[in-house]
Amino acid sequence: MQSVVKPVLGPRKEVSDLTGRVAVVIGGALGIGYEISRAFVLNGARVIMVNRKEEQGDEAVKKIKKEAGDDANIQWIPCDMGDLKQTKERFTKIRSEENRLDLLVLSAGINANQYGETNDGIDRHFQVNWLGQFYVCNLLYPLLRKTSKFPDTPAPRIVFLSSEQHRSSQKAVHFASLDEINNPKMGPVELYGRSKLAIILGVKYGLVERVIKPNKDNIYALSVHPGAVNTAMQQQWKEAYPGITGKLITSAMLAMGRDVEQGSFSALYAASSPDIEERGWNGYYLTDPGEKGKESAQASNANLGAALWNLSQQIIKEKVGDDAITNWSAAIV
Repeated sequence: MQSVVKPVLGPRKEVSDLTGRVAVVIGGALGIGYEISRAFVLNGARVIMVNRKEEQGDEAVKKIKKEAGDDANIQWIPCDMGDLKQTKERFTKIRSEENRLDLLVLSAGINANQYGETNDGIDRHFQVNWLGQFYVCNLLYPLLRKTSKFPDTPAPRIVFLSSEQHRSSQKAVHFASLDEINNPKMGPVELYGRSKLAIILGVKYGLVERVIKPNKDNIYALSVHPGAVNTAMQQQWKEAYPGITGKLITSAMLAMGRDVEQGSFSALYAASSPDIEERGWNGYYLTDPGEKGKESAQASNANLGAALWNLSQQIIKEKVGDDAITNWSAAIV
C-alpha cells in the first residue's frame, strides 16, 4: 500500500548534480545511509561508505555497482563508532589520503534499546549516535576546510541524522560528566532521545557557533529528521521492551513508517540542495526537504550546547589522549 500513497503523501526527493564531489557516509552500507550513498553515486559523486561489518559493506558496494555500473566510484571501509581509538586511526588515514571532502553524512545509529556500554566504557547510544560521529567531524574538518577554499566549489556540507525523538530526552540533562551519561536507570526511549538531542545541540551550538562562525568557514552543518522509517532498526524495539510490548511497538512503527528511500530525502536535500546556501540555513534542523523543524526547549538551550561541546571533547581526550582533538582551525595545504 505504501508504494501507492508514496507519491502523494511522501516527501519529495531532491538531489543536485554531484559530479566531481567526494562524500563520506557514516553508516553508509545499511538502511537510510545506504540510500544516501546510492543516491550520491547515481548523481556523480565518489563515495566512501563506513560501517562496522565487512559483509554489509561488500554487499552494499555490490548492489550499487550493479545499478550504477562497475565503474561506479564507491568504496567501503570498516570502523566501529563505539571505538574512539579505531575512529582516530581510520579517519586520520582518510584525511591524509584524500584531496578533498565535499559531503560528510553521519547516519550511524542505535535505535531505542536497553542501556549498555561500549568498549570505551561509555553509554552506547551516546557514543555511537553522537560522540563517535562528532569525533569523525573533528578529524575530517581540516579536509572540509581545504575543500571550501577551492574555486567554483559549493560549500561543503556536514549532515547529521537526528530525530523528533529528541523530545523524549530526560528534562534533567546537563551534559556535566561521564557519570551522568552512564546512567543505567534511563529507559530506552530516554537514552535514544538524549543522543538525538545531543546532535541538534552539537550542530547548532557546537559546529556552527564554536567552529564555523569563528573561523568564517564557508561550510554548512545541519541536522535532519528522516521520519519513522522501515529499517532493521525498528526491530530493536523488541530488545528495548522484551515481550509483547516490544512486538507491538515494532509492528506499529513498521505499519506507519516511510520506506527507506523516503527516509533519505531530508538528508539528501540538506547535503545537496542549493537552497541551503541561498537561504543561509546553517545550523538548522530540518524535518523534511525544505521544512525547518521546531526544536524542543532543550535543543534551543545554548548553555546546554556549550556543556555538551566541552564534555564531548573532554571524554575523547580522556579515552584517546591529550592530543586526540584536531585543531578546529587547522587546514590541509
